[in-house]
Amino acid sequence: MCGIVGYLGDQQAYPILIKGLHRLEYRGYDSAGVSMISQSGELNVYKAKGKVVALEESVKNDDISGTIGIAHTRWATHGEPNATNAHPHYSQSKNLSLVHNGIIENYKTLRTELESRGYTFCSETDTEVLVQLVECMMDTHKSDLFTAVQFALKSVVGAYAIAILEKSNPDQLICARKGSPLIIGVGKNENGNAEYYLGSDATPIVEYTNQVIYLNDEEIAIMDRKGRLDIVNLQNVQQTPHLHTLQMNLDQLEKGGFPHFMLKEIWEQPNALRTCIRGRLNKEQKDVILSGIIDNKEKFKNCRRIIICACGTSWHSALIGKYFIEEACQIPVEVEYASEFRYRNPVIFEDDVVIAVSQSGETADTLAAIQLAKSKGAFLYGICNVIGSSIARATDSGTYLHVGAEIGVASTKAFTGQVITLSLLGLVIAKVRNTLSDDMYNMLVDELFMIPDKMQWTLENNKNIDEFAQKFTYCKNFIYLGRGYNYPVALEGALKLKEISYIHAEGYPAAEMKHGPIALIDEEMPVVVIAPRQGMYDKVVSNIQEIKSRNGKIISVVTEGDTIVKEMSDYSFVIPDTRDCFVPMLAVIPLQLLSYYVATAKGRNVDQPRNLAKSVTVE
Repeated sequence: MCGIVGYLGDQQAYPILIKGLHRLEYRGYDSAGVSMISQSGELNVYKAKGKVVALEESVKNDDISGTIGIAHTRWATHGEPNATNAHPHYSQSKNLSLVHNGIIENYKTLRTELESRGYTFCSETDTEVLVQLVECMMDTHKSDLFTAVQFALKSVVGAYAIAILEKSNPDQLICARKGSPLIIGVGKNENGNAEYYLGSDATPIVEYTNQVIYLNDEEIAIMDRKGRLDIVNLQNVQQTPHLHTLQMNLDQLEKGGFPHFMLKEIWEQPNALRTCIRGRLNKEQKDVILSGIIDNKEKFKNCRRIIICACGTSWHSALIGKYFIEEACQIPVEVEYASEFRYRNPVIFEDDVVIAVSQSGETADTLAAIQLAKSKGAFLYGICNVIGSSIARATDSGTYLHVGAEIGVASTKAFTGQVITLSLLGLVIAKVRNTLSDDMYNMLVDELFMIPDKMQWTLENNKNIDEFAQKFTYCKNFIYLGRGYNYPVALEGALKLKEISYIHAEGYPAAEMKHGPIALIDEEMPVVVIAPRQGMYDKVVSNIQEIKSRNGKIISVVTEGDTIVKEMSDYSFVIPDTRDCFVPMLAVIPLQLLSYYVATAKGRNVDQPRNLAKSVTVE
């Protein structure tokens, strides 16, 4: 959940490290720190509670020289957020400094053993235990740092991505990973000398090189100024590094004139979905091509059921996918919270297909869920946005979203990208299983092809949302209602409002309102109702009448040309007509905008909401 940056080369490290930390701010954090070996040979560590700018302010009068360094943004797990617990951490001799993402589960046992050997600790963190353990291994085995890291990591239970510096060896940088992502960027400066960059993801790296190596679990890498790059596993077996070319560009990491990344990414959705379906949806030939399914069509043709595992927003998109796949493919689909699935003893058959949905491809619970499914013999399919991510590599096959980097913590274009990808997946499986008539299949292909344009229309025709959103800043609660395909949209709309405005909101199936939530309705309670013409329109109208009779404030999402619900509503958003199965991709857009404008009116930091991280890579 936190971020790592590293650099080794001929340039001054500090500006690269600080810029990298700013690039990683979207991941969520509560403190930051840097460590560099200075030109005079000192191993300096500087840390501060709060934002990266607080760190920058604190080092104004310090020695920030040096051409090798590591940096970190911390999201507190062990120990409260403060400068002492922030990373990097020194070893006892201050010969080593280390940054770490993940959780060392047996850190208490290790700490007790180290204390018995005379080591003392400054912080409450598991990370300080790790750097002390590495130094202990160096002293015990009279080994070099690289060998000591191997020894130490063999004693560790848990997840980690680490980078470590050694004061007495300012020409090398060592890193390792297990369960937490870590990327090595490989570049050359203008003189042709090797440069190496580290990042928790590609965002701190893409400005300098597009050539990267994705470390695998239990791999350790050593880099030096002479261009050495060796990777071995914990058993000391040499690994062959594979260079990958990043498909991210720097423009995706800039706001492009928008006040926030979230608003930019909301408006990017039409083009993002066009990219997502390009080469996959052929309108002329009425065909959908997903090689990940076509190459494994027997698995999908003969599977007993499909299980989709996801968390958060991805769970909502998975629920929409369930409705569509069951309807189009006539196969049972279960949607599981990965965080619950992994800790049950679920019944999984070898002829099941398990689909993991995750924007980052690094969600710890989702990754653990598919590893459980793999142990039971199921076929694993991944849907994620980040190329080279852990889930992409752990699954048997899959599909990338290709919606571009999503920087805002509150997911927007990744959600609609997941929904349209699951729709494509459903159409391909339906063709493999022959469960749709040609006329219905062709009609769905045609309609899906028009969704990006209809998204653009939705954005252009709901520009007044900011004008009335301010009226709801006083509210303490919202209810969101939807039926059928729009129930998950109600859940997603409520989640967005909670995430960035900190207003309590709940999503419900509209028919469930009478089973409890109706008790909350009064003139102070806004109720957002998704009421398109498609679907159970008359029943939703009845639900609205029940709310109006109790003085509830109605905010509705209606189909263009609707008069009945619009006249019953205090405020309404308009979307173009489409098939009920594709309404969610249009209906969610005004709900994203509503949450954004309510939050900004309340002065919230919508790109970095409190306590949240973009990628939940620890439990």
